[in-house]
Order: sequence, then C-alpha cells, then structure tokens
Amino acid sequence: MKRNRELVTFGGSPVTLMGKQVKEGHPVKNFLALTNDLKPFSLSDYQGKVRILSSVPSIDMDVCAQQARRLNMEASSLDGVQVINISCDLPFALKRFCAAEGIENLVTVSDSRDRDFGIKYGLLIEEFGILARAVIVIDKDDTVRYIEIVNEASGHPDYDKALGAAKKLV
Repeated sequence: MKRNRELVTFGGSPVTLMGKQVKEGHPVKNFLALTNDLKPFSLSDYQGKVRILSSVPSIDMDVCAQQARRLNMEASSLDGVQVINISCDLPFALKRFCAAEGIENLVTVSDSRDRDFGIKYGLLIEEFGILARAVIVIDKDDTVRYIEIVNEASGHPDYDKALGAAKKLV
C-alpha cells in the first residue's frame, strides 16, 4: 500500500497518509461507509449530482465541527449539490452531533468500520486511524474537479475555493 509522509502534519508533526491520493481530473472512486443509522452508504447513491466530500479527523475537534457547520449552512443554498461529511467517528457520535447542531443540509457518514474512503482517497492517517482534513469536489460525471488536502490537520480548508468549484459545476 502506498504511503505519503510529505503532505500533512498533525500537531506540527508529519504523519503518514495511507493509500493513493485522488487527483483533479481523475475518475472518482466509489466507497462504502456507514450512515448515522448504521445503514450502508455508497458514494454512487448520489451519482448524477455534484458532490462535495468534506473529510475531517473527528467531529469532536472544534475545527471539524466548524467545517461541518459552515458546509451545512452553505449547502442549503447550493441547488443540485450534495455535501457529504466523512470521518472515522462512530455513527452514534455523528448522529448526536447532527442533532445537537441542527445539521440537516449535509449527509454525515462514518468510515470507522472499513476505512474504505480513507484508503481509496489516500487520506487515512496511519498513526491515528483517522482521516486527514480535505475537501473534494466531484462533478455530475464522477470526475474529481477540485481537491484540497489541508497541510496541518488543525487548519481550515479554503471554503470559498471549494464552494466556488462546486458552483461552477451546477
């Protein structure tokens, strides 16, 4: 399995990302995860829509919660765009967070069971078994059109660039 140690730090220390990073212009990789209700989730469930994948280390980290809240707010005004928030948190924690925060405009899924998303997209942090922070925009034809892997796990992505990339596709 491919490993990359040059892209991301966690608390200032380099970490190893497992898998092969997706690239702009490449076909999307379908992945399986769990919904908040422990049902299977597949990216192909939203085929034909523009999708924003929001990868976060843990919804319990303040920056991750802010990212989910910001994209939830933005998603309400993005007709034809589905925002999907992915972490390795347990589905129960994601369900609790969504209920407490009034998250209704984005889908939250857990990569906790198989780490399928983390490995296929090259975002699984080997040292901690959690995901790196990233935003990926996928067009209606299942091609990656924008990707940002945030260099430091505690930093924010460039929301405006990601949202701008999605808006151009609808």
